[in-house]
Amino acid sequence: MSLEVADKAGACFGVERALAMVERTIDSATGPVATLGPLIHNPEVVARLAKRGVHAVDVPPEAPGTTLIIRSHGVAPEVLDRALERGNLVVDATCPYVKQAQRAARDHLLAGRQVVVVGEAGHPEVEGILANAPGARAVVEPGDLDAVEPGVPVGLVAQTTQTPERLERIAEALRAQGHEVVVSHTICAATKQRQEAAVDLAKRVDAMVIIGGRNSANTSRLAELSAEHCTTYHVEGADELDPRWFKAGMNIGVSAGASTPKAQIEDVCAAVLDLLGEGGEGPWQSPS
Repeated sequence: MSLEVADKAGACFGVERALAMVERTIDSATGPVATLGPLIHNPEVVARLAKRGVHAVDVPPEAPGTTLIIRSHGVAPEVLDRALERGNLVVDATCPYVKQAQRAARDHLLAGRQVVVVGEAGHPEVEGILANAPGARAVVEPGDLDAVEPGVPVGLVAQTTQTPERLERIAEALRAQGHEVVVSHTICAATKQRQEAAVDLAKRVDAMVIIGGRNSANTSRLAELSAEHCTTYHVEGADELDPRWFKAGMNIGVSAGASTPKAQIEDVCAAVLDLLGEGGEGPWQSPS
């Protein structure tokens, strides 16, 4: 048997940065610490933080003195203002690439363009981008463009975890409708790198294990792409592995979403090897 981790897998720069900021905050804070929404889309990480007293809240706390960490997906400007008004000490862990998308949306609005965001309405990152350009619309397919005012120039911004192919498809559809389109390329390279590496590995193995939260859009996309080439299992942690999935002699690939820390990948790999009787050791390297 062999166990191989995709060349690009696991936590991206923005997630690693957010986790490091939380650790520093826990060490230095003199009062309560909370995150505004789940810090990242990884239930295992969120549960671990909760055990350390860092709970996710839906709105800025009323009591002043709480250190409030803004999630990596970002928030609407008015939410940040409300936190400051309530006396919260704010640590902004918004991913810099998400901030870039927020700025791009504002710039398009100020330039007089209708802002269209390629991304899933309701996703916290998308909602934060939309809030930076009142009147902006979120779309995922050309069929969603009916709500865009005919003939106006459009500023196109992408959710950082979207694919370049989808962004270009929306841009072409807008041009076909007669819009002048200015595209802001706000997709994070980490998403494309993880997708390409997962597909490359899925083509060479018998089964893939994709690790990450089911509420993580980019992790779910990895699972979908891998499933096009081999049997694929999406798990949030090692406890979800089923011994019936694995047989001696299988070649198994592993990848993980951008919200999955390295330690979580290593735990799952060790558990797979243990199920195969390899004692938690094997010819694999943890992701870089």
